[in-house]
Amino acid sequence: MTSKTIDLLRNELPVEQESLFLSGDVKTGLVLVDVVNGFCTVGSGNLAPTQPDGQISEMVDESVRLARVFCEKKWPVFAFLDTHYPDVPEPPYPPHCISGTDESNLVPELQWLENETNVTLRRKDCIDGFLGSVEKDGSNVFVNWVKSNQIKNVLVLGICTDVCVLDFVCSTLSARNRGFLAPLEDVIVYSRGCATYDFPVHVAKNIKDALPHPQDLMHHMGLFFAKGRGAKVVSEVSFGALKEP
Repeated sequence: MTSKTIDLLRNELPVEQESLFLSGDVKTGLVLVDVVNGFCTVGSGNLAPTQPDGQISEMVDESVRLARVFCEKKWPVFAFLDTHYPDVPEPPYPPHCISGTDESNLVPELQWLENETNVTLRRKDCIDGFLGSVEKDGSNVFVNWVKSNQIKNVLVLGICTDVCVLDFVCSTLSARNRGFLAPLEDVIVYSRGCATYDFPVHVAKNIKDALPHPQDLMHHMGLFFAKGRGAKVVSEVSFGALKEP
């Protein structure tokens, strides 16, 4: 798909983006969605990039940057790790992020999170992390994290913008709207901290039943639909102390 076509769609379906400044005055939790080898590291499985990918690399870099600051400040972090059993398929996707393999682990740049006391890791075996947080007794690990930390805003980064990120955002917004996530107020998606995969039209048309997935377009559409469901979308995230009036 040509850049002209994508620019046209962006003009017709714009996503207004704000800047986010975090000073600690509003309790904010960071949510990282599936920043694992199986989606981010070249050659690490069926759904990993086959060559270096700029959008994915920027997402990883921004995830590391924000995670470092949140951990330095001991602010709450929740990280989803896509993890599947080999005998439980997830159609329409091929086997990926199999439990016990390196595909299901955090990318090397984020593996230090496993030792941080303010970080909650959750392995999920489905697209939607909100559903993937449900325990056998009906409790929800993510809901409990929001409530126990008294989080008012969640800042969401990860992959894929239009798949796992979008599904999680939509479910979280619905739960908030139903009053299940008090005191949560806003779900914020950081556009440069999200990415999706690239499956060009000219490749897909030669594969039976394959659907094309042009990266830039689907990233934009993921942001568009998230905003349409009620999320805030930001293009910059910065930190600092709150200035005295």
